[in-house]
Amino acid sequence: MSATDRTRSFHLLHQSGCFVIPNPWDRGSARLLAQLGFKALATTSSGFAWSVGRPDNGVTLNQVLAHLVAVAEVVDIPVSADFEHGFADEPALVAEHVTAAARTGIDGLSIEDSTGDAANPLYPFDLAVERIRAARRAIDASGTGVLLTGRSEGFVAGRPDLAETIRRLTAYAAAGADCLFAPGIKSVADITAVVRAVAPKPVNVLVGGDWTTVPKLAELGVRRISTGGALARAAWAGFLTAAQEIAAQGTFGALAKAVQVSGDMNRAFS
Repeated sequence: MSATDRTRSFHLLHQSGCFVIPNPWDRGSARLLAQLGFKALATTSSGFAWSVGRPDNGVTLNQVLAHLVAVAEVVDIPVSADFEHGFADEPALVAEHVTAAARTGIDGLSIEDSTGDAANPLYPFDLAVERIRAARRAIDASGTGVLLTGRSEGFVAGRPDLAETIRRLTAYAAAGADCLFAPGIKSVADITAVVRAVAPKPVNVLVGGDWTTVPKLAELGVRRISTGGALARAAWAGFLTAAQEIAAQGTFGALAKAVQVSGDMNRAFS
């Protein structure tokens, strides 16, 4: 599938129904998820950062751009980028960085409104909107058709205010975001309110635990479901369980649950 066809198919996924867009953290996990039949993938800032020994939001723009190329070129399905806060505060720099990201072969990207400052975790409203508007202009100028997701981070950044979240998401939609995302919303009432507020534009919901199902979210009108860093955390959980057993007890019981090197894994990557 060509990049143009892939980007077009990504847009089509957002027009009806509900789909899961899981989050790989490297080329191998991306290939395995594609083989499982998922229709699109999205990178995860935390999962990628941990894979290179850094904390979430602790990698550089150049590292992320190289990561996007690596993931996008190894699968034939659409890939969306967790592009954090655009690696800049000012809209002009966000636009410059979005332009660079659009050249990596990705089919979508998200821009969030979190600052990383615990005292002031969200960008001021007007600046946050202008950052989305700048990203929209950059994508349009690139001619790539990359799908833009506007993220409001209040529920995961210590500001769980539904009214403010909706205010921001509706403004991001008006500023050109194709999809809207408020990670951390979980209640039926909150999800329903967000879906209705930004309709007919699609909404992404983050699921990092066993609190809902795809059919339940589909009934609420959710179009896209992502897993964020949860799959990476699940993988790390298996690793740590086995390694901690060896270190603390000198036993190897957890290794019995590992996939077969000469079987499943080699066949997957052959």
